[in-house]
Amino acid sequence: MRVAIVTHVVRHNDGQGRVNHEIARAALDENIAVTLVASHVAPDLLAHPNVRWVPMKIGRWWPTNLLRQQVFAFKSAMWLRAHRSEYDVLHVNGFITWMPADVNTSHFVHSGWFGSKYYPFGLTKGVWSAYQSIYTRCNAVLERWAYRRSKVITAVSQKVADEIRAIGLTPHNRVDVIYNGVDTQGFAAASGDRAKFALPANAFLLLFVGDLRTPRKNLGTVLAALKHLPEHVQIAVAGFLPGSPYPEQAKALGIAHRVHFLGLVKEMPVLMHSVDAFVFPSRYEAMSLSLLEAMAAGLPVVTARTAGGAEIITPECGIVLDDPDDPKALAGAVARLAENDDARRAMGAAANELATGFGWARMAAQYIALYRQLEGQQKDRSSRETEAAAVARNDALTLNTLAGQAIHHHTQNAQGQQS
Repeated sequence: MRVAIVTHVVRHNDGQGRVNHEIARAALDENIAVTLVASHVAPDLLAHPNVRWVPMKIGRWWPTNLLRQQVFAFKSAMWLRAHRSEYDVLHVNGFITWMPADVNTSHFVHSGWFGSKYYPFGLTKGVWSAYQSIYTRCNAVLERWAYRRSKVITAVSQKVADEIRAIGLTPHNRVDVIYNGVDTQGFAAASGDRAKFALPANAFLLLFVGDLRTPRKNLGTVLAALKHLPEHVQIAVAGFLPGSPYPEQAKALGIAHRVHFLGLVKEMPVLMHSVDAFVFPSRYEAMSLSLLEAMAAGLPVVTARTAGGAEIITPECGIVLDDPDDPKALAGAVARLAENDDARRAMGAAANELATGFGWARMAAQYIALYRQLEGQQKDRSSRETEAAAVARNDALTLNTLAGQAIHHHTQNAQGQQS
């Protein structure tokens, strides 16, 4: 079997990229030839003899991500259409190419985010806000078009599956749920080291991981919640810092000394074992990898119903808030963990146990089973078409034979009458 996967990047330190990296690696282990149509592919995959990389080089001189993504979609579709005979199953990710797909994995539903009551952008709120609004609206239209042209849509959570169905699909579209995976062993086996990250030894430490340039991840509400908590409750923040408004917000709230901005962190398992709880009240999320990683590391989770992944959190392993923008409710949930070490440890153990059911191998196996199912359907369809064509040819030969016999009969009768 030959599978083509279309995604922007295939690498470990990217959410969608990590998912596709694990799928590609598992497919290769099953002797499936993998073609990666992407701008970047991790070197470990490129070293495999059954990997083919089709580079999509998109110039940075295109002024916005919206335009760069359109160029990628056009270029990838041109290659895929020209090389259609070189792969059996096409796997894409949302609206990423103009080519119809066999499998389309939804990591984010723009129409779901746009329709959320927490959506903060608008056309009349400044240039950046207007661009974000246009970006979301365009992607909502394009992703609906892409999903309707896909045989099977794989949603990374039930929340995403519900949002996809809500946008309106055809009767021929099928929606499956395949949850993202996590390196359960790697995150469970690490040891904490606060000194490595210059974190205070005696504080009750929360951890927040995410994009620090967007309000969607909602660090602002976490900082506001700290104002309602004792001084010893502090937070480590991991994420790309340049352009983030949150250091200034922490200063304005008078809690800068309790907020430890770490920038991008490579040793995430070590960091997660260095803190006491994971806090993630995202205003919109499909299925957070960092949430699964925190659970695998044995951390109790405080999140919100608006975050995809909250659907798997039980009361035994975490706290799910109804409103992501309620700092007092968030502070109350954190206080419950900070004031009861035994309950917090029990929650962490339950979180780790739950995470063991979400390994990368499980996720990849589901995708490979889907590939094989689709390939089998294609072979059955081709076989039926071949059989139908053979029957049609036989029928045509039979008709020709009968017609010939009828003509011969008619000719003999005519000659007999003439004589």
